[in-house]
Amino acid sequence: MVATPENAGGSPTRVSGPNTARTVLVAGTAALGGFLFGYDTAVINGAVGAVEKQFHANPVVLGLAVSAALVGSAIGAWFAGGLGDRYGRIRVMVIAAVLFAVSALGSGFAFSIWDLAFWRLVGGLGVGAASVIAPAYIAEISPARLRGRLGSLQQFAIVTGIFIALLVDFALVAFSGSAEAPLWFGLATWRWMFLSLLIPALAYGGLALTIPESPRYLVAKKDMRTAADVLRRFVGGDVDEKIKEIVRTLGSATGRGTFATVRGPALGLLPIVWIGIGLSVFQQFTGINVIFYYSSVLWQAVGFTEQDSLAITVITSVTNILTTIIAIALVDRIGRKPLLLVGAIGQFVCLGTLAVLFGTAPVINGTPTLGGAAPIALVAANLYVVFFGATWGPVVWVLLGEMFNNRIRAMALALSAAAQWVANFIISTTFPSLASVGLGLAYGIYTFFAFVSILFVIKFVRETKGRELEDMV
Repeated sequence: MVATPENAGGSPTRVSGPNTARTVLVAGTAALGGFLFGYDTAVINGAVGAVEKQFHANPVVLGLAVSAALVGSAIGAWFAGGLGDRYGRIRVMVIAAVLFAVSALGSGFAFSIWDLAFWRLVGGLGVGAASVIAPAYIAEISPARLRGRLGSLQQFAIVTGIFIALLVDFALVAFSGSAEAPLWFGLATWRWMFLSLLIPALAYGGLALTIPESPRYLVAKKDMRTAADVLRRFVGGDVDEKIKEIVRTLGSATGRGTFATVRGPALGLLPIVWIGIGLSVFQQFTGINVIFYYSSVLWQAVGFTEQDSLAITVITSVTNILTTIIAIALVDRIGRKPLLLVGAIGQFVCLGTLAVLFGTAPVINGTPTLGGAAPIALVAANLYVVFFGATWGPVVWVLLGEMFNNRIRAMALALSAAAQWVANFIISTTFPSLASVGLGLAYGIYTFFAFVSILFVIKFVRETKGRELEDMV
């Protein structure tokens, strides 16, 4: 039985201890926010070309429309930490679901490129909120021995959402013949791509109401009885001692729910917060979301058809899912830092290969022609996704959920996630302009940041495998 807000505070004797299946189910429900996060950010992939033609958008305006969700995501992440500390993790999940649903309707019936950008921004508010609350909640509801694997569910949900969005895009285009072609009720296919988000948004909002509140939040609100029951059901161990530790690490209530908790001597922030921000920025600055936002347009630019380009994108997305499963299997065995190092090195090699291939390809009519090197580019792009999916994709979310102590977790995660969305916005909005200069330049820049990320992990990242949340400093 899944604990609900009503039964979570019931008699502790009904459940003798934690049940792994029940914990996985609750963590998986929270991770549905990640599914919507992935779906919302990727669904535009198949619509980009049609939106450009429909609204006669130039590359700069198109980039802003694609990335408007990222602006909303940064804003949503910025405020989600404080809201989560004040009103609880569950309420923020429900708010995020409502924002997703409103965005789906608004984007589907958009009448201009700026109208579309606005509704994408609204959806981004939900994405940002989910990106903060889900990893924090999962870390707080999970026993230490499972925390890495359960934390990886966030990334698994994200990449699954990306895959389903791309699959829906592919299926709709296959059915109608083109993203521009009319489909049901005379609406263009690209509009149905956005409207499809409504279904998972409603499911997320409903399911979020069936899971218990975070025990750390409950302790902060002095609801010790319910917190003890939730800890007993999902975390286990000496519950009374764990509550004492949570109380100790929460510290004074002064400042909680504000950014005062993360202020420190390192340029105004605590050093650990800067490490979280660094992880978030490097995760994005290697250009991973260029693959998912622009890949169909990219592969068309080098000679593939629209259908083939969407098919390649779906295959890439499946690769991302499979490699995330690898990360789930390894993160609690090998540890976080070794996986990040392997991933950074692998991404550096793959991105460097793409930079050389695109940089040296002959340009015909303004478009690089890969010719016989096209298969090598496909392999390098997908290997890059393999290294990202097995390491930086899930491990960064695991670390962000667990590396901060109880007092600063929500606010530090909010800052780190906001930085991630700003970095994502920078990469996504600049790619069309960089690509117009040369794809070799774009991938060369991503290669540079992959190299710097290797040095960052070696110097600053600390291992957190097996440590209790109350032991984080």
